[in-house]
Amino acid sequence: MSSSSNGFAVLRHRNFSFYLTARILGTLAVQMQNVAIGWQVYAKTHNLFYLGMIGLAQFAPFLLLILLAGHAADRYNRRNIIALCVATQLIVGLLLLAFTLAGMEVVWPVFAVLVLFGSARAFSGPATQAMMANLVPQEDFSKAVALSSSSFHVAVILGPTLGGLLYIYGPATVYTVASVLLLAATVLMTQVKAPPQVSNREPATWHSVLEGLRFVFSRPIVLGAISLDLFAVLFGGATALLPALAHDVLHVGPTGLGLLRTAPGAGAALCSIALAFLPITRKVGRWMFAGVAVFGLGTVVLGATTSFVVALVCLLLMGAGDMVSVYVRHLLVQFETPDAIRGRVSAVNSVFIGASNELGEFESGVTAGWMGLTRAVIFGGAATLAVTAAWIKLFPVLAKMDRFPHHEKELRDKELAGQPQ
Repeated sequence: MSSSSNGFAVLRHRNFSFYLTARILGTLAVQMQNVAIGWQVYAKTHNLFYLGMIGLAQFAPFLLLILLAGHAADRYNRRNIIALCVATQLIVGLLLLAFTLAGMEVVWPVFAVLVLFGSARAFSGPATQAMMANLVPQEDFSKAVALSSSSFHVAVILGPTLGGLLYIYGPATVYTVASVLLLAATVLMTQVKAPPQVSNREPATWHSVLEGLRFVFSRPIVLGAISLDLFAVLFGGATALLPALAHDVLHVGPTGLGLLRTAPGAGAALCSIALAFLPITRKVGRWMFAGVAVFGLGTVVLGATTSFVVALVCLLLMGAGDMVSVYVRHLLVQFETPDAIRGRVSAVNSVFIGASNELGEFESGVTAGWMGLTRAVIFGGAATLAVTAAWIKLFPVLAKMDRFPHHEKELRDKELAGQPQ
């Protein structure tokens, strides 16, 4: 690792500062909502399958729309897309509030509004990932990624904790506060000056929409990195089962659930803060695979323990391991991708991420209903470790990668110019 003198210097860029603040507020609101939704659904149904349905309701529209959303991120202004999507998430929060105040007795309305949320996230994901590279100069990009990730995970830490505490006063309180935060995030995004981007004016044909997919499959390093996350986290999606683990195994209430959901974000935030000042520059492939392995081991122990403290530690380590993998993968994808197709490639990346998260939550719910709660979590962690071992064999060039490709190019340029490395 090499050190950086000031990981926060990137905040001097006004557009990035406004974008980052909006993202923090929006993430905080969504994390608060997630705690309320999970507890509310499980309290009404005590059905593990319905916990999995929360993830599926968000992923189904995401999968249908994501490639088209990637094309939109390359053709239209990314700032406007993100602002519109945050406003849609605000509508979702208000609908959840209305359902709760009306005394909701069935849970299908929650799944219906989560379909709307998944649609908004489909369009915001590619635009958010692709716009980051337009907000700061290239020399500040790795710092921006690390700071954005650390700030995101600070929100992931605070959101579930606040959601669990506010749930004491009822889910309506959670949805009200979340809606206020989403309103502020919407206003902030409209204040970001539209950054320059290389716009693609091709019509939305199948050929242009699938350009990102073709690019990913033509780059073994990129394909290996994002597919590792897909299959590893797909099986390790234990967070969907946290309401049941909290209630039935660890015997804690909504506040305890909030702390459990906070722990992965805390681990990720601590790790990403370290990465902002000490970015990974050597043995990047080993770091990525090690991060996924830590995630898998933590999941296995989480499923085996009945101790609330041990569960918190496991989730903390899982968040840290996942952050290392996310950091390496994000830099690989962004540095390897031309700006003209960055939105479509980010869309493909978002499909893999979304599948590993929401579809993984659905898989966890189905598996838990089939083999039992704790066995399902342990199975998921073991499957994650198996995927990690398999990908080391399938993508040896990724496992053996020492430096990021753009760093290799910089070193070659210096060598040709006769400069010290």
